[in-house]
Amino acid sequence: MPTQPPVDAADFLDLTDPETVADPYPHLATLRSAAPVAWHSGMGVWLATGHAEAGAVLRDRRLGRVFGPRTPEADWDTFNWLHADSILDSEPPKHTRLRRLVAGAFGRGHVQRLAPRIEELAAGLLADLPDGEFDVIEHYAEPLPVLVIAELLGVPEADRHHLRPWSQAIVRMYEVGRTQADEAAAREAAGAFAAYVEALAADRAKAPGDDLLTDLVTARDGSDRLSAHELVATAVLLLNAGHEASVNGFGNGLHSWLTAPDRQALDVADDAAVARMVEEFLRHDSPLHLFERTAKEPAEVVGIALQPGDKVAALLGAANRDPSVFADPDRFDASRDPNPHLAFGAGIHFCIGAPLARLELEISVRTMLSRFPDLQVVEARRRPTFVLRGFEQLVVSPRA
Repeated sequence: MPTQPPVDAADFLDLTDPETVADPYPHLATLRSAAPVAWHSGMGVWLATGHAEAGAVLRDRRLGRVFGPRTPEADWDTFNWLHADSILDSEPPKHTRLRRLVAGAFGRGHVQRLAPRIEELAAGLLADLPDGEFDVIEHYAEPLPVLVIAELLGVPEADRHHLRPWSQAIVRMYEVGRTQADEAAAREAAGAFAAYVEALAADRAKAPGDDLLTDLVTARDGSDRLSAHELVATAVLLLNAGHEASVNGFGNGLHSWLTAPDRQALDVADDAAVARMVEEFLRHDSPLHLFERTAKEPAEVVGIALQPGDKVAALLGAANRDPSVFADPDRFDASRDPNPHLAFGAGIHFCIGAPLARLELEISVRTMLSRFPDLQVVEARRRPTFVLRGFEQLVVSPRA
């Protein structure tokens, strides 16, 4: 463990405090001013809150994603291999080959061909809205990306209602202060999710379809192919990550814009303006707040001496409000340009689904605000989580 530094991030950031979790930004700003990199004694990890420092942590190849298996391993077997064999928790050369085998499906050209179908799905959800006030999360932000990623992978319509509960149970394990009930739910969800994808992949092996799961089953790079565990872990990761960022990115961003004191009008016919709005959605209240890396060798990174096993986390939400990079960083500025946020990470673990998430968000914004240009927030309730930040409920009125 590194030498105890003079600034303890735990004095600034108490992630067991509900008020801090609900609005961490003032605490993150104070911590960043005190030390852009600081040791958190409660978490046992270095926290990088400055934009330059967080970016350096994400890009430094001496730091890696090292998955620590949960114990007792007999209880956590499926959960453990779902992570150990995924792109997210692997390093080169394994990470390189896994990413290469799936990258084609998420290239910008391939993703753009999905636009008409995403627009159709978005319009259908709006057509089914109840009259008057409605919950954006329940009726729009949550179902749209779930529908998109489920269609992309070929999950039958009758089974799609399982995806969000499984995903939320698994990702709860990334949070600070999880309970034994959270752990039990994560184990159960991992087992059910893996068994479901295994069965679906077996069906595709016998009867290929026009979907990404079939592509994963048949993926080849020379003589290389995904192992059985890698196939399931990759599909589960894509189903999880393929909607979490979009659900929370849209809800967080829409709330930021609707509650801005100087709320700016948006010309939904201006594609560039919509794209800038989406980037500000992602920056101003980032859906992912913490991404952890582990030292693979002795190294000095962002001014701290690390030994193998020492952990450093990039606090993306803090980095995305660094005043040395973003003018008036707490203000939601729909026209902000450039906007070099780190919401999708950086380096070799830059989000492979970023083009799809951006497309979904742009279509979501354009479709929603074309129909309802004068939305007002009626009620908002956040999820009690820090790492994956989002809303449980965001009720809006379609009229001012």
